[in-house]
Amino acid sequence: MMSKPAPVIFGCSGLTLTSQEINFFQKNQPLGFILFKRNIHNKHQIKLLIEDLKSTLNHTAPPILVDQEGGRVARLTGPHWFHPPATAQLVGQDIKESKRRVYETYEKIAQDLIDVGITVNCAPLLDLHVPEADPIMGDRTFSADPSLVAELGAVAIQALQERGITPIMKHIPGHGAATCDSHEALPIVNLPYRELEPHFAPFRANAHCPWAMTAHIVYAAIDPHYPATQSSLVIQSIIREKIGFQGFLISDDLGMKALTGSFAERAHTSLKAGCDAVLHCSGSMVEMIEVMKGVALFSTTIKKEAV
Repeated sequence: MMSKPAPVIFGCSGLTLTSQEINFFQKNQPLGFILFKRNIHNKHQIKLLIEDLKSTLNHTAPPILVDQEGGRVARLTGPHWFHPPATAQLVGQDIKESKRRVYETYEKIAQDLIDVGITVNCAPLLDLHVPEADPIMGDRTFSADPSLVAELGAVAIQALQERGITPIMKHIPGHGAATCDSHEALPIVNLPYRELEPHFAPFRANAHCPWAMTAHIVYAAIDPHYPATQSSLVIQSIIREKIGFQGFLISDDLGMKALTGSFAERAHTSLKAGCDAVLHCSGSMVEMIEVMKGVALFSTTIKKEAV
């Protein structure tokens, strides 16, 4: 058993934990957990599930994550919860009115999460709207204007934090220009560096956000060989230095088809590149066992280097 939490966040398979999941989490001590619709029935059930997840761990206050952006991406929905509108629907012609709507929406989101024991929201999305790009982002984005995205993103971050929820800005350093869905294939963005910089701007303006989630995208002008999640060049020179983000960096889901290789390789490569933790969402025990092999290999390597 590792002396400190393993740098991985796992999902689970259903509404309650199986005995195999309990044993696996007790043995491997992940940093925290993420919930999806398959894990959510009503408020009472979700509270019990979260308590059971937390009881498998030796460390206190593990992060409990959910994707609650609104619109297409909302894991908590009616009748038990407020279903937020899609991000784009919050934005109008008047900036003051848009900021009010964003704040009030994220305030309601935060309250729903607090009520059941969720502590981290995988939002806001600070990717730019690019009309000719793949529609996977679409109405999940605030705007095509980097300064407006930065400003409204800051309001969302503030609303979550003021209610005690940790925000995760995503998908750093910018998913907007992707011409395919990274759930299904690896997007390769061939824009010259100067045209990538506007995509970095909303993240740079919100570099104070405590957590950020990486994009599974190749930015050919920076690193033609690895997606940002697995590129030490992108993580160090762009995310950490250019953008100035010094907070907790988590990978997007290792199960997405943008990544290749075994789950052990995916986890190890992402951590080695500079992610502080990796995210695995499916709840598949076969995959989780493989992910832990990569996490354990990375942790062993780090310990050896420290000696």
